[in-house]
Parts: sequence; C-alpha cells; structure tokens
Amino acid sequence: MSDSNRSTKFGRRALLRAGAAGGLLAAQAPLLRAQTAAEIGTQSPAELAAPAAKRNVSSFRVEAWQDHFDSRANGIILSDTTSRMLQYWSEDGSVYKVYPTSVPMTDDLTRRGYTKVIRKVEGPSWAPTPSMKERNPEWPDFVGPGPDNPLGTHALYLSWQYYRIHGTNDTRKIGRRSSNGCIGLYNRQIAELFALAKVGTQVKLI
Repeated sequence: MSDSNRSTKFGRRALLRAGAAGGLLAAQAPLLRAQTAAEIGTQSPAELAAPAAKRNVSSFRVEAWQDHFDSRANGIILSDTTSRMLQYWSEDGSVYKVYPTSVPMTDDLTRRGYTKVIRKVEGPSWAPTPSMKERNPEWPDFVGPGPDNPLGTHALYLSWQYYRIHGTNDTRKIGRRSSNGCIGLYNRQIAELFALAKVGTQVKLI
C-alpha cells in the first residue's frame, strides 16, 4: 500500500472514530441534562454519588406546576412516583427545589392524586398501620424518635390517613421502590422541605 493510500485510509478511520465519539456524546446529552436538573436540589456530593440516586436520575422529568395546580397558594409539592423525584414551589415562586425520593414498593401501596399537608412534626414517632402489621407481624408496635425511627428526623403528615412525606435513617432507600406507601427523603433534605412547607401546602402525587 502506498504512503498516500495508507494516509487516506488512516484519515478516514480517524474521521469515523470522531463521528462515533460525537454520536456517543449526543446520545449522552439527555442524561447530562437530566443530571443537571436533578442537581437543582440540595444533594450533597456523597448523596449525588449514591448508586440508588444516580441510577434513577436519568428518568427525572421536570413538571410544570401549572399542569397540575390552579395556583401556588400555600406552596406546592409535586411528587413523581415514576421518576422518584419531588418538586417544591413556594407561593411567590421565588423558591424551587428538587429532591430524590423513595416511593412505595408496589402499585397497590401507591396512592396518587391531590392531598395537602395537615401537620408537621419534628422528631416524629412511628407505629405500623394495621395492614403493615398484618404483613410484618414481627415489627414493633411503636418506635419513638431517634435513629431507629423509619420516619427519620421530620415528617409532613398528609390529609390521607397513614400517608406522609418524611425523612429516613436508611439512605439506601432513596431512589428506590422501598416504602410502604409514604414518600421518603434524605434527612437533610426533609429538614429543608419541612422549613419551606406549611400546614395547608398543596400536595399531588403522580
């Protein structure tokens, strides 16, 4: 093979490799955009690196509050059980937050629709619901505040009986289908949402 033919062949190979690399970057662009959207929240570097959270970041979708609510009165919480993300808007629109969440383990434990925050508790206690106790008779009847409490450090009680948005002391649950019906956040992030939300904040689970 002559030097000129060899040069042309290698040049074409280089172009093909460059094109393939460009295609790969283009294919990754939606994922990169999704990661950027997820980082709108206040995750720490360690939380962003957690496998459960990273695995689900690519499925995150930004929802417009106007598609779900008539107004931002009292603030808005929109929890997406598919992408396992929660969005919050303040009443005046000056604050917008995004948090990764845990969601119910199965569809029959998942409730969707409109509700609202009716109570806020820092250092909540926990007791299993009758259906939880039936499924898990070995569970304790009551757990007080502390590191063993499944509700973590803060809880927002919803108008639906037994349903809450709360923290968790088991960070492995975030980004997974792992709850018995509630929506879970990292403790640091439920503390922030707890301070932002108030009794009467509108909530929708989709």
